[in-house]
Amino acid sequence: MDRNIVYPGAIPLDTDILTINRNTLVALGYLVQATLGSNTVVDGLACAPTSPASMDVTVGPGSITTLTTIDPLAYGALAADNTDPLVKMGINTTATSFTLTAPTSSGESIAYLIEASFIESDTDPVILPYYNAANPAQPYSGPSNSGAAQNTARIERVQLQVKSGAPAPTGTQTTPPVDSGWFGLYVITVAYGATSITAANIETLPTAPFIPFKLPALTPGVSRMTAFGQSGTWTVPSGISQVRARLWGAGGGGGAGGGGSGAGGSGGGYTEGYFPVTPGTTIAITVGVGGTSGLAGGTTSFGTFASATGGAPGGSGSANAAGVAAANGGTGSGGSLGVTGQFGQNGLVFPGGGLVGGSGGAAFGGGGAFGPAGSSATSLPGLDGAFAGAGGSGGIADGAGGTGANGLVILEW
Repeated sequence: MDRNIVYPGAIPLDTDILTINRNTLVALGYLVQATLGSNTVVDGLACAPTSPASMDVTVGPGSITTLTTIDPLAYGALAADNTDPLVKMGINTTATSFTLTAPTSSGESIAYLIEASFIESDTDPVILPYYNAANPAQPYSGPSNSGAAQNTARIERVQLQVKSGAPAPTGTQTTPPVDSGWFGLYVITVAYGATSITAANIETLPTAPFIPFKLPALTPGVSRMTAFGQSGTWTVPSGISQVRARLWGAGGGGGAGGGGSGAGGSGGGYTEGYFPVTPGTTIAITVGVGGTSGLAGGTTSFGTFASATGGAPGGSGSANAAGVAAANGGTGSGGSLGVTGQFGQNGLVFPGGGLVGGSGGAAFGGGGAFGPAGSSATSLPGLDGAFAGAGGSGGIADGAGGTGANGLVILEW
């Protein structure tokens, strides 16, 4: 951060103070950019109905941070600097109210858009006293004794406005487009006959650039996590541009005893990585299903970004013979780290008729199931896989193989 140097006995200048202000502004701007980046983000600005409820809504205090320039206009005696970039923060310390109107035709609704932008302006005009060199005892009023008021503050605020869509039959109303240079925050739907607005009428736009974290989460790591134990979809939250995904493929099923001892199923593959995402988009998540006796585990995927295949099934045994395990497990791809699942253990047959089902292969981060022990006179099913992606163990005698564990997806952002 730049600092001014002054000397004893030197005549103070107005630019001494103005330069201090500008240097502080630049230093804070670069600090904000180092933590929040240069993309526009907003914080606070919560939209809520009034209490008691009315046709008004309020947008609470908050801020908008955006990339602009150091000084688009001259700052007192300092020349404008409209070329050097700087991140600035507009701050509202009070709430802003908007009054909405219901449509006038039965069966119709209107979608109102609340949008925000950064605004910087000079304000607080005051008629300032000036030094009169010809008669120091009688000061001038305003520059050159003109009596003109001059702005005394350059302020940075959040500019808010409400934009009305066109009335349309309820369910077909559309949100008006966001204006250039503005950022959409909320959509408020008002139906015909409405006399008040409730929280149910207010929806945050998926693309609204709200900060998804607070200061403690700015340290390396993540602040939120969700897990998928079965297939589904994930909608990228507002403000999120990157997500860490960890995927386990499903474990393979253990081999049936077949009169002997079945081999264990292989573990599913594993992969993880950081992937770029777009706020508001929906990503399909497929979670592989564990293979049942003698069947392979299913593939787990995170959209088109990454996938982990399931483990192979264990081989079935036969009369007084052991099943053979597959040579390898599932594989992970698409991430920065891909791990192959462990292959299962062969079935075991001992002299005298002792049988042990082969244990299931481990997935990355979890062990497979140990096989049952017994004899040809004791039919026992294999044990199911334990942690996500683990293979099932082989059965003995006439027992079926154990079921591999399902896959898993963990997302962190």
